[in-house]
Amino acid sequence: MAVADAQKKSSRADTAAPETDTAAAVPPLTQEQELSAYRQMLLIRRFEEKAGQMYGMGLIGGFCHLYIGQEAVVVGMQMTLKDGDEVITGYRDHGHMLACGMDPKGVMAELTGRQHGYSKGKGGSMHMFSVEKGFFGGHGIVGAQVPLGTGLAFANKYRGNDHVSVTYFGDGAANQGQVYESFNMAKLWMLPVIYVIENNQYGMGTSVQRASATTHLYMRGSAHDIPGEHVDGMDVRAVKAAGEK
Repeated sequence: MAVADAQKKSSRADTAAPETDTAAAVPPLTQEQELSAYRQMLLIRRFEEKAGQMYGMGLIGGFCHLYIGQEAVVVGMQMTLKDGDEVITGYRDHGHMLACGMDPKGVMAELTGRQHGYSKGKGGSMHMFSVEKGFFGGHGIVGAQVPLGTGLAFANKYRGNDHVSVTYFGDGAANQGQVYESFNMAKLWMLPVIYVIENNQYGMGTSVQRASATTHLYMRGSAHDIPGEHVDGMDVRAVKAAGEK
């Protein structure tokens, strides 16, 4: 198990998380991998741009949290996974669905409330699932997906397979109590889970510096002896390299 803090760079200096220059240590991708990653990131970006446009036109109801600017995180992590591994995330989930291989038409159908959407048009932006693609949501409650992702890892260990649960959450959810309960159980039972903190610097308009006493989010698992790594979330190669460790 591990905690990866995939941080989105801001124009402001990051005074909290000390970094080292690891660019030279990041292995390059093959040309085929580069093109595949680019296609995936471009698909997510264009999909989200269209979703944002349609939301502004009133064609998408409810909430619609876009993944623009974070594409390299999920694409880099997905490159490390194998068939049978599982992904679970919070409410900013369209990018994860597409990276898992879910049909963009089915995702858009769900966003627009159509019956052939992934949740029959009843789940909307935050509540889509595809067991076939190993995607277990989309969850609207901040941090609630973390114990569920830990439970997926427990199920894998109980069944004796070699599958991994990748559990994404944001910097806002990093302060939720259930996250640390999950960390404790994961370490206690040595569960096959990777926790990925997608730190985009703000939770509902509140900066990390104002919301967290310590902003070294990649070290949040240290009290439970869970290793963590600070990763440039804008570098798909760095994310992939961290995910493979």
